[in-house]
Amino acid sequence: MNKFMRMLVFFDLPVVTATERKAATKFRNFLLKDGYHMVQWSVYSRICNGTDAIAMHKSRLQQNLPEKGSVRMLTLTEKQYESIEVLLGEKTFDDTSSSTELINIF
Repeated sequence: MNKFMRMLVFFDLPVVTATERKAATKFRNFLLKDGYHMVQWSVYSRICNGTDAIAMHKSRLQQNLPEKGSVRMLTLTEKQYESIEVLLGEKTFDDTSSSTELINIF
């Protein structure tokens, strides 16, 4: 049985020149098209069904990295991710266990 996991991608990309802004936008658009959701600015999250899916999406992420900047990835179990505490602001739908339940339907 596969275990639901979360991939968190953190990035800090330069956006001084037009070329850098274009690269940063291209990277964010890739994340959205690949099923990531913005948790907050420069932090994106994606639910994966097991370690094979994590490996596949990590490979896709590596193939779409911009030339400059800093990009980090953290993998958590869904149970670990559910313990996140929002200290200011509100949880979004993607932060709830209901978002994982939708994957179970498909």
